[in-house]
Amino acid sequence: MTLEIFVPFWGEPALLYDTVDSVRAQSNPDWRLIVIDDCYADDSVADYFASLDDDRITYTRNETNLGITENYREAIRRATEPHITILGCDDLLHPNYVDMVTRTIAVVPDADVVQPGVQVIDEHGTVVRPLADRVKQGVLAPRDPAGSGGIAILTGESMATSLIRGDWLYWPSLTFRTATLQRIDFRDGLPIIQDLALLMDIAFSGGTLAYNPTLAFSYRRHGGSASQKTLLDGRRFRDERTYYAQAREIALQKGWRRTARTARLRVMSRLHAVSELPGVLRHGTGTGIQSTLAHIVAP
Repeated sequence: MTLEIFVPFWGEPALLYDTVDSVRAQSNPDWRLIVIDDCYADDSVADYFASLDDDRITYTRNETNLGITENYREAIRRATEPHITILGCDDLLHPNYVDMVTRTIAVVPDADVVQPGVQVIDEHGTVVRPLADRVKQGVLAPRDPAGSGGIAILTGESMATSLIRGDWLYWPSLTFRTATLQRIDFRDGLPIIQDLALLMDIAFSGGTLAYNPTLAFSYRRHGGSASQKTLLDGRRFRDERTYYAQAREIALQKGWRRTARTARLRVMSRLHAVSELPGVLRHGTGTGIQSTLAHIVAP
């Protein structure tokens, strides 16, 4: 199989070039890379790609700035292979990534989503283990994969319950069945947690998640990231409460009582708010403080 890797780009060119280098370093050469520049104001980016001598790499620039969600949709529209990865423009594939995905799909051919093993790095490339990631990897992710060949396989209700308990996946590291993303779109109105909402919709449609814990990806966390800002101004937990209520209703309609109960209690999400509260109290807005407290105590 040929893995189609898309990079929606808006950010630091030097980090993008590291990302591209990580794709080019794959031990399995069966990949194609498409970089979609969302009108980033730096002409040197186009020059960089023009200098590359690799016909597996395509660089294209949008005529107007689409924004991150629409640029994701643009990637999905352009997809031509059965499986795609939408890679962050500052994250890194390990040399075994394409091989790992290919082997996982061979074992679980009906997988809609493949999650590899992930390590977290900071803006300098140093491996770090923030509390949120220790919880993701040590508590929420399947610890002893019981699927075929050491691969954990979650389908339908089991996938939905696992993710609504706490989203332990790393969006840029995922490989998707292209037809699934072309069938199930991002939900509008939930920009902060659109990845969780989409993955839940895959689960609600009876989809399958394959988790191969083999380390194959470095996910970059920045201290001043956009996601951190949404915690401080209250948008993150506001969107979470909105979506958890929606997910509970969908689960109830499907008769998935365990998923509905997990969405109603949202224990790990509340604990996340508790862990973030000191920082929000010190640096957040009034709205951010109110939103965080409401997330902890609201029914």
